[in-house]
Amino acid sequence: MKIREATQNDYDAIWEIFKNVIKTGDTYVFDPNTKKEDLSIHWLASHMKTYVLAEGEKTLGTYIIKPNQIDLGSHIANCSYMVHPNYHGKGIGKMLCEHSLENAKKIGYKALQFNSVVSTNIPAVKLWKKYGFKIIGTIPKGFKHSSLGYVDAYIMYKEI
Repeated sequence: MKIREATQNDYDAIWEIFKNVIKTGDTYVFDPNTKKEDLSIHWLASHMKTYVLAEGEKTLGTYIIKPNQIDLGSHIANCSYMVHPNYHGKGIGKMLCEHSLENAKKIGYKALQFNSVVSTNIPAVKLWKKYGFKIIGTIPKGFKHSSLGYVDAYIMYKEI
């Protein structure tokens, strides 16, 4: 398996992951009915770097890294990760996280912050804690879960 920077040739493969992850409405703020052409805004915009994890010709996961804020807040990175549901439990999320932490440090970021980790997404919360992220804030009812209604969201942070 190899992680590399995405190109426009990866658009369809990233879309396949993106649409399958957001369609459940239980982990990401994106509308489950997001259109394919909007992927360029959400996952391939010019202000972010996009990466894919591939095994041969198959793309199994992807992540983005970007400044969490503009200008005087741009020393803190923000990342989002997606693993194709068919490949959960194979350590892909761990590989993406490790790569993003190394990458963020190499780029010159001082910390990584997740602005909205859904509290009911236990595997994600557990993974981020394993890698040293701390919950530094809770947004009460900050996420409209597709089946549970309004649930809390966490702000998670790690210095690098």
